[in-house]
Amino acid sequence: MATSLRGKKSKTVFAALVLLLLVGLAGFGVTNFGGSSQQVAKVGSQEIGVRDYGRALQGELQAFSAQVGQQVNMAQAQQMGLDRSVLGRLVAMAALDDRAQEIGVSAGDEQVRGQITAADAFKGVNGQFDRDLYTEALRRQGLSPRIFEDQVRRDAARSVLQGAIAGGVAAPAGYLDLLANWAGQSRGFSYVTLGPGALEAPVAAPGTADLEAWLKDHPADFTAPETRSVTYAWLSPEMMLGKVELDDQALRDLYESRIDEFRQPERRMVERLVFNTEADAAAAKAEIDAGRRSFESYVNERGLTLDDVDMGEVSQDDLGAAGAGVFALTGPGVAGPFESDLGPALFSMNAILNAKEIPFEEAKAELSDEAAMDRARRMIADRRAALEDELAGGATVEELAANTEGMETGSVELTQEAADATGFAAYAEVRKAAFETQPGDFAEIRDLSDGGVFAIEVTEVKPPAVRPLDEVRGDVAIAWTQNATAEALKVKADALLAAPDFAAAAQAAGLELQTVEPMKRDGFIENLPQDLVARVFTLPEHGTLALADAKTGAALALRLDSISAPEAGDADAGKARAAIEQQLRQSLAQDVLQFYVNAAETEAGVSINQNAVNAVNAQLN
Repeated sequence: MATSLRGKKSKTVFAALVLLLLVGLAGFGVTNFGGSSQQVAKVGSQEIGVRDYGRALQGELQAFSAQVGQQVNMAQAQQMGLDRSVLGRLVAMAALDDRAQEIGVSAGDEQVRGQITAADAFKGVNGQFDRDLYTEALRRQGLSPRIFEDQVRRDAARSVLQGAIAGGVAAPAGYLDLLANWAGQSRGFSYVTLGPGALEAPVAAPGTADLEAWLKDHPADFTAPETRSVTYAWLSPEMMLGKVELDDQALRDLYESRIDEFRQPERRMVERLVFNTEADAAAAKAEIDAGRRSFESYVNERGLTLDDVDMGEVSQDDLGAAGAGVFALTGPGVAGPFESDLGPALFSMNAILNAKEIPFEEAKAELSDEAAMDRARRMIADRRAALEDELAGGATVEELAANTEGMETGSVELTQEAADATGFAAYAEVRKAAFETQPGDFAEIRDLSDGGVFAIEVTEVKPPAVRPLDEVRGDVAIAWTQNATAEALKVKADALLAAPDFAAAAQAAGLELQTVEPMKRDGFIENLPQDLVARVFTLPEHGTLALADAKTGAALALRLDSISAPEAGDADAGKARAAIEQQLRQSLAQDVLQFYVNAAETEAGVSINQNAVNAVNAQLN
């Protein structure tokens, strides 16, 4: 059961182990996972207990929840494969433990003792290691010092083994040079754009034969979509408003029932970012205060956006323990760290929204409109059964409308596109129903998103068809002319590029030569094709490129002027090379370690107790 396992230094591994211990199972007692004799997997001589799997899985859930800013449940985690990832990681670690034990790699008592006594989590108020605090933390998780220290010892030995496997991997010099030169290469070029004015005369107008040929070769551009002819009966809340009666007391009752909308306390627009520890949050706050980092940079670092951490408009009470600190800000800024339901967090306040109170008399007009529409919707809902009965009795949609006061009837042709649709045809529900219904189907009452109802009969289905030339002659002529113009201009572009002196030929033709200074592969030039720079990097030395754009009736002539390798003393090139080298070295080290883990798992043998895995997963649901 191979999985990805990156090399880590012993201190990092130990810190993760202590964090997982302190996070614990957040109210989910570890004893719920059964006795310590149970195991979810065995790798060689190494056993993975249900408690080990349960702790790791719960830690993964909590870490992922903090990362995305909302609680992730077990069902969601299984959909994303987090449970399989955790089990795979534990199997890989067990395979390395088995190999370390086999070849005699181990950590001494002093190393284990040093890591534990240096951990901040086990230090008392005097900053020194506190054995009582240590044993109590272990006791709460159902662990003894012996079991925990054995885990620390295994982690340290595994870290030594991983370092020995992957630590000596270096990026091949030739491959590194190739990648660095490819990434750092710059290209300069010159180009001219040719519009219709570059032709001595406009292209001749197309004849009927030209248009017929173009239409035949480009049918998709001139094909009418499937169309359905529909007869309908329609009743909307607006059609019922004339029959709605409202009394003042009802409006006052509605006002009181929605008082939170009209009386709101002072609020703030806030974003929240959760950290693993309060120390991490405080360090980030210090960087932000010093102007070295922004709140958004920490958000982006997690692979998130500000929308992902946006809390919206919140009152002081909504923020809990962070409320007073956030509301103490007199302008946009960052407050914290404060405790939240997901852990220590920083809060970015972006706007102050003053308290508001709208009296009944000011809200009455708005309430009247909303109450009238709500009453109209209820009146339609009360009529629905009677409308269904009438259709069931054999009435057509025209007869239904004629027998129902306020209901409208009509005919319309519908496509699945609604760009220009208005009135009845603009409803998405109407188009969906029309394309689910066949001619001859019985009409039925269907609901609309605004509370209205409708019924339809499809009278004809017109399949997609190429429009006749007489109907689209103007559009076909435009497309043909733009293409003919672009092709004629491309001939001129080819002639310019074939000239001994491209710049002189362009000048003689009255065209303005544009010179682009050397740019890298990620460059972009406004108002030119998006893939132009990428195509420039495919050209040979002094290569040329002529492009015709049939959509705009224009062309482009381009000459590659220079190819520049990154300069040895260029600071940016040096940083890029170092980044490529690090990425390449890490990738190769990861591959080597992965191959080793795969081999270790195969040689040791892996058995999974799926019933035990399922039991732990079920208890975390």
